[in-house]
Amino acid sequence: MPKKNIRDIIGYGAKGLKVVWPNNARIAVQIVLNYEEGAESCVLNGDKNSEIFLSEIIGAKPIKGRHVNMESLYEYGSRAGFWRLHKLFQEKKIPITVFGVGMALDKNPEICKAIKEAGYEVASHGWRWIDYQNIKKSEEKEHMKLAIQTHKKIFGVRPNGWYTGRCSPNTRDLVMEDGGFLYDSDSYSDDLPYWETRNKKSQLIIPYTLDNNDMRFTTNQGFNTGDHFFTYLKDSFDTLYEEGKTSPKMMSVGLHCRLIGKPGRIQSLKKFLDYVLKHEDVWLCKRIDIAKHWMKNYSN
Repeated sequence: MPKKNIRDIIGYGAKGLKVVWPNNARIAVQIVLNYEEGAESCVLNGDKNSEIFLSEIIGAKPIKGRHVNMESLYEYGSRAGFWRLHKLFQEKKIPITVFGVGMALDKNPEICKAIKEAGYEVASHGWRWIDYQNIKKSEEKEHMKLAIQTHKKIFGVRPNGWYTGRCSPNTRDLVMEDGGFLYDSDSYSDDLPYWETRNKKSQLIIPYTLDNNDMRFTTNQGFNTGDHFFTYLKDSFDTLYEEGKTSPKMMSVGLHCRLIGKPGRIQSLKKFLDYVLKHEDVWLCKRIDIAKHWMKNYSN
């Protein structure tokens, strides 16, 4: 006999859900900037191997000692990429959500200061930028506590949102056990937020994206040029904007300082933002804005 299905593979189904965004917008566009630099796998952080994920070295192998090339590729994001993106968002007045890794933020007070002054939302991206799939639940729980404590120390308040990224089967349970997060984004299962209930507790899920995401510049079957990225984002926006005449949706865009922050890629993001800004009835927002709107109007 198959095991009881604990996955919701139906969602809103054929009926869908009639959503009304603020000012009757046809689409909610939400930009996420991942800040991970300095918290990746590295022997200097006490790890056994170097980082292998999301860098210009596609298909990198783990090295037991220092991988200086990998370290410097990550450092590009904090040294140059963040500032190039920050300037763009400020010039175009784009509200963003930062998925901030606790250890990474703690190592760069200057970037934290810029984030605070800009009024960006910072959702917790965990304590480390590592794969939690096979990490013990007790250790993952301790890392979640460290992430929250570090966030409070830097920003004066606890994070409202959570996104591990490379999560484990325990991550959602830990988020719900903590009970202090307004939303969890460790899901890619919908174009709209939804509620998940476990053990009589409900948690708002605001799905994220791995396709409208610059990570595909550094993965197989990914984007080779900025034009590929722009075209894909534009097509996604156009589809959801058209659907938004009768059935408004949400579009997430995922960015990384060390990836889209490169000179040869950022023009595609500029083109996309300009394209979005030319349209009426678009709600450019932070993730926390979506969460508060959903909790107010679509309570579980």
